[in-house]
Amino acid sequence: MVLGLLSLHLMVPGCTSLKEKRSRIKPLVLRLHREFNVSTAEIGRLDAWQEALVGCVMISNETAFTHKALQQIVVWVENSWPDLQIIDDQIEFLNFQEKQ
Repeated sequence: MVLGLLSLHLMVPGCTSLKEKRSRIKPLVLRLHREFNVSTAEIGRLDAWQEALVGCVMISNETAFTHKALQQIVVWVENSWPDLQIIDDQIEFLNFQEKQ
């Protein structure tokens, strides 16, 4: 079993309050969950007005499948959310062995 974690460090230009930032990040988080069936949350930079750290987690049987799916999320965000800028993205994996 493979657990893949995608971290997206986002720039949210033009925000002048945390309320405005969250009103722009929350729809992204909900849409990522719906479109890609991943667990998604804002996981960092919570007090920064113009930055956000969003995490997406996926569990599957194959590392290659998980990596490809998480890379598709990065491309989708870049193409579908032009008002957000991806500063950095990072994919990490945890591999679990089955106990017999």
